[in-house]
Amino acid sequence: MHDQQPTTMTRREAIRTTALCGMAIAAAASASPPPRGHRRAYEISLAQWSLHRELYGGKLDNLDFPRITRERYGLDAIEFVSQFFKDQARDAAYIAELGKRADDAGVRCLLIMCDGEGDLGHPDPGERGKAVDNHVKWLEAASALGCHSIRVNAASKGSYEEQQQLAADGLGRLTRLAVGYDLNVIVENHGGLSSNGKWLSGVMRMVDHPRCGTLPDFGNFCMDWSKQAEPEAWYDRYTGVGELMPFAKAVSAKSHEFDAEGNEVKTDYPRMMKIVRDAGYSGYVGIEYEGSKHSEHEGILATKALLERVRDQLDG
Repeated sequence: MHDQQPTTMTRREAIRTTALCGMAIAAAASASPPPRGHRRAYEISLAQWSLHRELYGGKLDNLDFPRITRERYGLDAIEFVSQFFKDQARDAAYIAELGKRADDAGVRCLLIMCDGEGDLGHPDPGERGKAVDNHVKWLEAASALGCHSIRVNAASKGSYEEQQQLAADGLGRLTRLAVGYDLNVIVENHGGLSSNGKWLSGVMRMVDHPRCGTLPDFGNFCMDWSKQAEPEAWYDRYTGVGELMPFAKAVSAKSHEFDAEGNEVKTDYPRMMKIVRDAGYSGYVGIEYEGSKHSEHEGILATKALLERVRDQLDG
């Protein structure tokens, strides 16, 4: 999740965006369910970060996220972000109300994306242990909401090998705690060496636990955001997703901008979703729109329409 400031649209961009939104709505309306007994290539969920501007701006309350997901977008599964209820993680009444609203909307809570709780690969043992402890409240909340996972980060410092060992230690400790909550601990490529697919897949092999996995994000393969304009700062997204998919327990369909045909301009979705499907994954793929060329609403609809179109191709 990397916030970008919205930009002012030109008249031409506004017209194109309006057309794009119309295309997305039409595509969503025409999407047909699979034949009875046929398993679709994947299901579609909504990551809460897609609505971060509405949430930060006070236009949407966290408690209403489940209902909005169902009513606006016709989706039945959600992925929370800890930032939007960080003060209520251990508020049992609040978590119960959030779960009730999800149940009332017929929406399944899949996971909580956890940030700001310390580095699980911190070189200092005390800080690393503190980071592990800081995530326990999110294990409790995720369990109460019926999620299958919490998403964490694998930040560390040191050499390539040192960071692998440190991250594996912190993740392993947290994963063993998660077992008691019947939860998985999954790691997103989220900057630094975690955006190096080879490095992160190596960490997974070190942890070597069925409850520890990955959440491949199509767009977060920049290893140094301060140098994002330089090609060497980026890891190949298709190679990276391919390396992380054997450990994937969730997938994040990152999107930023769409062309007139409804294709994402930075990621070849048919190619990417074939990598996901060929890895044997058939779970939920979460819409995570974070662009500025289109509104959050339009971006979500466009991503949904694209995922549905590609799914139809794969199912065909």
